[in-house]
Amino acid sequence: MTHRGTVELATPRLVLRRFTTDDAKPMFDTWASDPAVTRFLRWSPHRDWGATAELLHEWCKNYARLDFYSWAVCLRAGGTLIGSIAVGTAEADDGWQRPVPPAPHWEPGYAYGRAYWGRGYATEALCAVRDFWFAQAGGDFLACCHAVENPASGRVMQKAGFAYDHDAFYHRFDGSAVACRVYGLKKGMYGTAGT
Repeated sequence: MTHRGTVELATPRLVLRRFTTDDAKPMFDTWASDPAVTRFLRWSPHRDWGATAELLHEWCKNYARLDFYSWAVCLRAGGTLIGSIAVGTAEADDGWQRPVPPAPHWEPGYAYGRAYWGRGYATEALCAVRDFWFAQAGGDFLACCHAVENPASGRVMQKAGFAYDHDAFYHRFDGSAVACRVYGLKKGMYGTAGT
């Protein structure tokens, strides 16, 4: 695998770009402060946009690393920031039912403002990241998981070609366990995507 870092990606309706610290207020207003959005994520809602600015400051420093992947998801028409998608190393998980490459596994994760749910944006962005991962970064496997109580996220994964593998738990940053469903996509093995 050849890590490429967070390079700009484009789809028919979206641009996936690096975050800047100027994105703090729109990110806070659109999804980072919303308990309905963060309910199934590993982190809690931000109390103020200063917390979002601190996070973005750290992300911006990490863009110097070629193994750091964190995109701001923006509407192509007008540039409105609607969400985020990132790829990071997945929690250790020995429950795989199908043959998978040796760990560590890489896992996409995403969050979008409620005003942008149900419009296909999450699937479109995940497909762009999937295609980048297999074609440009040379990866051959991606893992994905969603909270059992959030089946809409699972539908996004399925539409992007991920196949259900097993149930497990992931852990929020506060240490609490969340029941989840785990999916995989291996180039040439799972689904039809990425082949």
